[in-house]
Amino acid sequence: MASSSRLLSEEQFQCSICLDVFTEPVSTPCGHNFCKVCISGYWDTTDLCQCPMCKRTFYTRPELKTNTAFRDVVDHFKMIRIRDTDEIRDTDESPAEAGEVSCDVCTGTRLKALKSCLECLTSFCETHLQPHQRVTGLKRHKLIDPVENLEDRMCKKHDRLLELFCRTDQTCVCQFCIETDHKTHHAVPLEEECGERKVQLGKMERQIRQMIQERLEKVQEVKHSVELNKRDAEREIADSLQVFSDLMDSIQKSQAEFIEVVEEKQKAAENRADGLIKQLKQEMTELQKRSTELEQHSHTEDHLLLLQTFPSLCTPKHTKDWSEVSVHSDMCLGGLRRAVSELEQTLQEELERAVKRLCDVELKTIQQWSAHVTLDPDTAHPFLILSRDRKQVRYGGTRQKLPDNAKKFYNPERFLNHLSVLGKDSFSSGRFYYEVQVKGKAEWLLGVARESINRKHDINMSPFDGLWTVYMRGEDIYEAYTSPPVPLSLREKPQKVGVFVDYEGGLVSFYNVKARAHIYSFIGCTFTEKLHPYFNTCDNELGPNLAPFVICPVNHTD
Repeated sequence: MASSSRLLSEEQFQCSICLDVFTEPVSTPCGHNFCKVCISGYWDTTDLCQCPMCKRTFYTRPELKTNTAFRDVVDHFKMIRIRDTDEIRDTDESPAEAGEVSCDVCTGTRLKALKSCLECLTSFCETHLQPHQRVTGLKRHKLIDPVENLEDRMCKKHDRLLELFCRTDQTCVCQFCIETDHKTHHAVPLEEECGERKVQLGKMERQIRQMIQERLEKVQEVKHSVELNKRDAEREIADSLQVFSDLMDSIQKSQAEFIEVVEEKQKAAENRADGLIKQLKQEMTELQKRSTELEQHSHTEDHLLLLQTFPSLCTPKHTKDWSEVSVHSDMCLGGLRRAVSELEQTLQEELERAVKRLCDVELKTIQQWSAHVTLDPDTAHPFLILSRDRKQVRYGGTRQKLPDNAKKFYNPERFLNHLSVLGKDSFSSGRFYYEVQVKGKAEWLLGVARESINRKHDINMSPFDGLWTVYMRGEDIYEAYTSPPVPLSLREKPQKVGVFVDYEGGLVSFYNVKARAHIYSFIGCTFTEKLHPYFNTCDNELGPNLAPFVICPVNHTD
């Protein structure tokens, strides 16, 4: 709509210093108008008292008085502009809501700010921002997205805009700060510092995204581990049910067989007793008849008949001697004991089959953690000979010519007191498994060692000194090197030994790979540093012992 304020030019009422409509306008002796505060502040910052417009110099500072007539005209212009602005605002704009920056110029209902000016330290709505988009001097002001507390962007000491950054003190400063307190410091424009900070933020953001991605992958890894553990648990439960079911079947079968034998013996005893009772009854019948005859003849009056029959009456009929006859079973002679003994043997055989079956399943499971193991020549005792591929080591009998110099010979990594060598790779988490051929050796020591193990002096070869090993000597002497050592009883002499470590689980286990049998396990271990595969070839004290340790590839189909 037509506006009366548009008949007047806004530039006619604009201070050339603040580039805004005059406030308390004053006139200089040369005839130019300025805001009273603007011209006073301008002269306070300069040594010469000049007019900012024509550069006329005044040798004495003029006494400034408000141009009341011009002030009334300016106030009238402001009222007209505010009225026009309110009319436009009522039709085109909406008030600022909670959390939004409001216009600092609006009176009454304050509209949402569109921009904030760092020169004016004021936030403007769309209508009040128009002078900054139209007036030449205002166009040079720096506009940013609306922000609150613009006064915080002013230097508290010099009341100037914070437009520089002191890298020495890591703080925002104004131009006057650089010329005074921060004169010798390294300062750059805020834009330059922000650019570098944004680069750093971008790098940090990428790092955080990478960390998030790593944690997402770890979450999936943990979920996968839980799923694997669940399947392992289900498999172990199924295997245990099968083992105990087989054992129960054996017990029930032995019980049924024992009951059947007892019942058969009882039946046989009953049949024999029935036969004896029948015979006894027959003899009792015959004896009863004889007793009747004897009684009759003892009372007869016929003397001749008595004398004639007496010889036959005195001749006894054949009867059995029952004094040694008895009826019993042999249950009291150890029948139950023999049955239990046979059951024990059956269960032992069944348990051995079950253990071998479970050990086979266990080995197939842990072989999935097979690790690539090679020998570290820098740790090998001088009497040991390593193959070129670092997969074999044997006792050489004499000091070998080492490829390194004397200083390297005495390095802290090399064993000097034990015929030992470590695996090149170390493990500080998770699980790992490797297999070593020990065939043909008369004596050996095998397992894992912590990285800080003493390599120059004699040690107890126990977990206390950082070793978890199994020892073999002769044909049938096996020991787990605890403190004191634990003797082991093996049914078969190992040709290939498997070593499994669960770092977090605190477990070190040994297996006879060919026999699919468990040898020994260190449980409840606490690992606090890196672990290395450990090999001790031993010497020829117990006989020829030149056969090598051979690190073998794991055959998952065994």
